[in-house]
Amino acid sequence: MIINWYGEGCFKIQMGDFTLVTDSFDSKLGLNPARGKFDVSLKTISAWPIKEEKEEDSAVLIGPGEYEIKGFEIKGISLKKQSSDSFFKTIYLVKIEDTTLCFLGHISDYPDENVLEELESIDILFIPAGGTPFIKQELAAKLVKQINPKIIIPTFFKVPGLKRQTASIKDFADDLGIKPEQEDKLTIKKKDLIVLKSTKLVQLKV
Repeated sequence: MIINWYGEGCFKIQMGDFTLVTDSFDSKLGLNPARGKFDVSLKTISAWPIKEEKEEDSAVLIGPGEYEIKGFEIKGISLKKQSSDSFFKTIYLVKIEDTTLCFLGHISDYPDENVLEELESIDILFIPAGGTPFIKQELAAKLVKQINPKIIIPTFFKVPGLKRQTASIKDFADDLGIKPEQEDKLTIKKKDLIVLKSTKLVQLKV
């Protein structure tokens, strides 16, 4: 599995001939979103009413539900209390060859108990790490410790070129008590996760 980050919540994840993209954004943010063909696009925040989105040769998943695409299982979980009359938020669990990825997307507060119950046995957790308008950094660190994933990949924090105001990853890492390991991209296999003795914080580069 190869994981590339483009800033904010936008990732491209490749496993063989399967490619998944999350939360692509407008280049007005000052960054370049993922491009090219992909099999699945996940949207963790969408406006009401739902508008059908289509992209050539790909499935666009919006909102809660259970899906199977090319043998890969995807589950969307609603963040009802963190949504509003104008938008709704979704968490996604993606199972790729016995590895479970969790995308917390635009989460802005500690999730309810019923949501937490869904977040068990997570291998790789994608979580906002730059604070406002997303979950506070200290709460994000607390949530990570409760979920206890094998690998943490922070999202929505300050990077060069980003025009939106946000904080750096430093306070989040300090609250976790884990030093970030910087990587251009993450290449990982299930056997690599099995031998991990402690949780890793992987800070990908844009």
